[in-house]
Amino acid sequence: MAQRRMFSLEVCDTDNFLDLPVSSQALYFHLGLRADDCGFVGSPKKITAMVNCSADDLKLLIAKGYVIPFDSGVCVIRDWKVNNYIQKDRYHETRYLAEKSMLIIGENQSYSLDTACIQLVSKMDTEVKLGKSEDSLELGEGSTPAAKPPSPARRKYGTYGWVRLTDDEHSRLECDLGAVELARCIAYVDESAQGNGNKNRWKDWNLVIRRCSREGWGRNRAQMEDKNRLRTESDYSVGSGDFFGGDS
Repeated sequence: MAQRRMFSLEVCDTDNFLDLPVSSQALYFHLGLRADDCGFVGSPKKITAMVNCSADDLKLLIAKGYVIPFDSGVCVIRDWKVNNYIQKDRYHETRYLAEKSMLIIGENQSYSLDTACIQLVSKMDTEVKLGKSEDSLELGEGSTPAAKPPSPARRKYGTYGWVRLTDDEHSRLECDLGAVELARCIAYVDESAQGNGNKNRWKDWNLVIRRCSREGWGRNRAQMEDKNRLRTESDYSVGSGDFFGGDS
């Protein structure tokens, strides 16, 4: 990249340019400093952010015609040849040849888009879109459109079978919540849906189960039931702490 660039007063000393915000003027100079020998800038958005200018500054330069943008993200300084004269022995051709082929140079040495190229590109784009539409309509009588992939099967969980989860959802829930907590939440949600006929209109059971665990639905009741349940011999095995009052 060249270390020196020039700017002409024919461009920068006009009322139109001086009416621009100072940040937009600064961005113009920064883009000019970093352009190649044909005036093309490969990453205008990157440069805009790097010099602490805003996207609106770049949009304003485009709207006022100081910069010409391309769909590829590249832009070119419109008055590049007005600003700069580069000797042939120091000139390096731009690598953005496709974009350069869409430009013409006016009598005042300013770039402008070639309308013939624009119309050609627009026509080709339209033909591609129409071609896709026609292809979709050219299915023969014996042809069938590609079938959509089947949705993963959902299994029923809980005493009443209200909770429906795919195997993947169940595995992730068990991994995230733990087997004991998952079983508690499924039982609570399933019983709640059965009790009111799913008045809450729950559909995404995966999210409902996660919310049950996160917000502690039914946790106090489960603790009370555990406290009041009939103890069995296994509850009083040596080392459990329930009978002996803790580990010794």
